[in-house]
Amino acid sequence: MRARRPPAAAIHEPCASFAKLRLIRVPARRHPLLRSCLQKGVIMPFRRILKGAAIILGLLAVIGLAGFLWLRQSPYWAGITLFSADYRVQNFRAMDQVFPYRPVARSGPVWGFGDAPQPLPQQYEFGGTARDLAAFLARTETTGLLVVHRGMITHESYFLGADQTSPFTSWSVAKSVLSALIGIAIDEGHIDSIRDPIGRYATALADTDFGAVSIEDALTMSSGIAFDEDYDAPFSDINMLFIRAMALGAPVQDTIAALRTERAPGVFNAYSSADSMALGLVLEGATGMAVAEYLESRLWGPMGAEADAFWSTDRTGREFALCCLNAVLRDYARFGRLFLEGGARDGRQIVPADWVTASVTPGAPHLQPGDNPASDWTFGYGYQWWVPEEPQGDFLAIGVWGQYIYVDPVREVVIVKTSADPEFDDNDHETVAVFRAIAAAFGAGN
Repeated sequence: MRARRPPAAAIHEPCASFAKLRLIRVPARRHPLLRSCLQKGVIMPFRRILKGAAIILGLLAVIGLAGFLWLRQSPYWAGITLFSADYRVQNFRAMDQVFPYRPVARSGPVWGFGDAPQPLPQQYEFGGTARDLAAFLARTETTGLLVVHRGMITHESYFLGADQTSPFTSWSVAKSVLSALIGIAIDEGHIDSIRDPIGRYATALADTDFGAVSIEDALTMSSGIAFDEDYDAPFSDINMLFIRAMALGAPVQDTIAALRTERAPGVFNAYSSADSMALGLVLEGATGMAVAEYLESRLWGPMGAEADAFWSTDRTGREFALCCLNAVLRDYARFGRLFLEGGARDGRQIVPADWVTASVTPGAPHLQPGDNPASDWTFGYGYQWWVPEEPQGDFLAIGVWGQYIYVDPVREVVIVKTSADPEFDDNDHETVAVFRAIAAAFGAGN
């Protein structure tokens, strides 16, 4: 007589228990019933699941590695690592590998410099103490330093792999160049008045809050338009402007058009790169030329630049007018020298003299240097130029990460410093102290 087969539940109940043992790697050979369960195929699905998961994880690892290797060789890698400590020094002199750009060609005779080498002062005063200048240059990750006195190069040095041919990115130093172009456009009749509304020339902003702001209020960073300039906040307006433009391909003017008013214009100095971007749209609309093209024909060639430059753009080909001119150190010095000499090169006026004066003169209470409740910074402000505290007639263009063009008309000194300084905001005042010490040493005969 054949034995009766036990119910399925009776078979699977012990197998289920042994399945748990199998999952914690109990050897099957020690458990006869577990071997029986494996033979019946009850635990086999667990093995298939584990095997399938291992295959999937392996494929994901291979895909991830392939994706990383592709990204590492792609044009996007430089953008991803733009501010990384391991890459930023190189990136800041290779921005043509990071952003699209428009070329700015040099032309005509070069505005030459003479040579009169002098040693830098060893120390400078800051915070009531004497400090070592060489240590400051190293601490602020200086990549280039050039000093010009009365048209003579008195000091020129390069660091961290840079040299005389390196096209250093300007960051916001470009704002001061943009201001000069606005002055030229007014002189040529393309713009009637700085009191004209931005929307009259920048049609993309005509029906926006920015459209009603005057050109002058944008020049003095007093537009009243809300814009978060915090580079440390991942989703700030300044960071999202670049993310939308470069990662999403959104035209930069669309980002500017969406901004809204937070206060009346012309009463508070709040640094905003959006104001400069709006001015770039004004220049383009008024002249019918791209910003880089206007720079090339009205300033770069007439100024006697020695090297071609380029201006970084969004993916539609429009310049980031708020930043990102790229040029050699000596050509930045030529631009500073132009303002030192009232906008003229060897007697030929390039930037109107009255515009140069207005650009570096804080013209309203909220623009004055010092402790000013109507300003978010202690430096004074003109037309996209800074005036330091305790004014001595000096002024400067400033860009993030430690880019500077410093001009001291009294001592007839121009200083250019490029850097990759992560503490740039904290070092602005000390940098001015360094520049003033250098200017005092080199211009002592004045």
